[in-house]
Amino acid sequence: MSIARGRLTALLLPLLAAVVSCGPGPQPGVLRTATDDFDFRISADVMPPRAIERITYTVVVRDKKTQEPIANGEGRIFATNSDRKTVWNGFKYGPEVGTYRATITFVTAGEWAMGIQFRRDSTQVLQRTHDWRQQVKNEVAPGPQ
Repeated sequence: MSIARGRLTALLLPLLAAVVSCGPGPQPGVLRTATDDFDFRISADVMPPRAIERITYTVVVRDKKTQEPIANGEGRIFATNSDRKTVWNGFKYGPEVGTYRATITFVTAGEWAMGIQFRRDSTQVLQRTHDWRQQVKNEVAPGPQ
């Protein structure tokens, strides 16, 4: 009986590992990035963004070790294009726990390098994510008047 049980266990363990590792996959339109202490999930209300439109970014911040949401932290999102034009805005916290929002208006179309700086509170040093690239489309032409 124990040999059969051992064989069954040997067959089921890889299957169980495969099922557990197949949990929910990445969410479409959500960028994941991290610093030494924080995990970030970043999404925008308009994707791809357009120049001269106000784009709201939603950033969910969790402690990297405990995965607990970070409440009342401080940070900003920023972007720079190849012409060295830079836009940024500070985070506003809430209403969901661990969720921050900031709006950015890209001044031109093209590729922008983006990043986030964040800290738990004003006594901590700002931690910076790795930059990511964001393609910004041309603004929508106004219709006839």
